[in-house]
Parts: sequence; structure tokens; C-alpha cells
Amino acid sequence: MVDHVVLLGEAGSVLAGQLLPLVDFRLPCGFPSPADDYQTELVDLNRLMLRHPDASFLARAVGESMTGAGIHDGDVLAVDRSMPAQDGDIVVACVEGEYTVKRLEKRPDSVVLVPANPAYKSIVVRNADDLRIWGVVVMVLHPLVGEGRRGVSYVRPR
Repeated sequence: MVDHVVLLGEAGSVLAGQLLPLVDFRLPCGFPSPADDYQTELVDLNRLMLRHPDASFLARAVGESMTGAGIHDGDVLAVDRSMPAQDGDIVVACVEGEYTVKRLEKRPDSVVLVPANPAYKSIVVRNADDLRIWGVVVMVLHPLVGEGRRGVSYVRPR
């Protein structure tokens, strides 16, 4: 089975108008000293996550083939369709009518879509007509706390 993505919607419409505070210091995975001064600014998630919001979309990852790249089942992927895919990029590809998320590897005689989990096989594409690159994955939203605790309900895969 090929892991796939579920389209959530255009990023511009999902994130428009939602400004969140961004604290102006780096968190070294510890707790800052109460004596430290810091500033906050309001950040548009489109600016933070996407260079080209009009050419981007969000999709939900389904499956375990990219866990080694930090993409887990249920994560939300920000995908930029305006970026040309380069060797080594993680891409959303359509192979023979099925969508998949894999690392792109260009070879002289083929293109290989490589999973980031050794339990899955690479997809070798020799005929360029069998492959469409839908975009480059530029960011992964990976929840660390369950939806119930956050009080948030997202669009779930069908």
C-alpha cells in the first residue's frame, strides 16, 4: 500500500487572518530565566510557514512510510506547488493515479521515490508520463498533545 495525503484546503484560506504571538528568544528546550527580557510580535502563520501561500496547500499525511523524516500518520504537511522539486526534497507525487509523500531521488535512467522507513520499498519510476510532482513539502505540523486535550478538532482523513 502506498501511503498518501488527504487535502485539507488552500493554506491561504485556512490560515488567513490568524495572528499568533512569536516570542523573541530561542528556546533551548529548557526554561528561560525569569530575569530575561523578551519581546513578542504577532506573526501571520502564512509568513512563518509558507513562502508562497497562493501556490500552497495543506494536506494530512496518512501512513508510516516517512517516519524517519519526522512525518507521522496524521501530521499536517504544508506543500508549496511553486517550488521546483530538487533531488533530495520530500515531495507530494502522483504515481499512476495514486498520491504519495516520499523523498525524491533523481537518477540518470529513472526517478526514485524513497521512503524514510526501512519497512517500505522505494518506488522506481522509469516513464516520466507515470509521475507528477504536486509540490515540495516545506513544513510539517506534528502535534505533541492529543486533540482532545487541546480542545481542537481538525478535518480527519476519510
